Amino acid sequence: MRYGTETKLSTSAVLDRVSEYFGEGGLGLAETSRDACCISLEGGGGDVTVTVTEGDKTSVDVETREWDYQVKKFLADKLR
Repeated sequence: MRYGTETKLSTSAVLDRVSEYFGEGGLGLAETSRDACCISLEGGGGDVTVTVTEGDKTSVDVETREWDYQVKKFLADKLR
């Protein structure tokens, strides 16, 4: 499933929040890749990939398998 939103946060802030929420200290997914605009995590039979694009506002695109509920919660709670 794919989800998206916009935020006032910077790209690096978004990626840090994704890592904290979904990663080892949060839901326990393993970070499989990360660069200046993207982060991918896997675990629990699924995955989460986040791509961030900065413009007037920062666009956040999320593609997930098996983590839909948590992605929706993250987008609603952690990027405001």
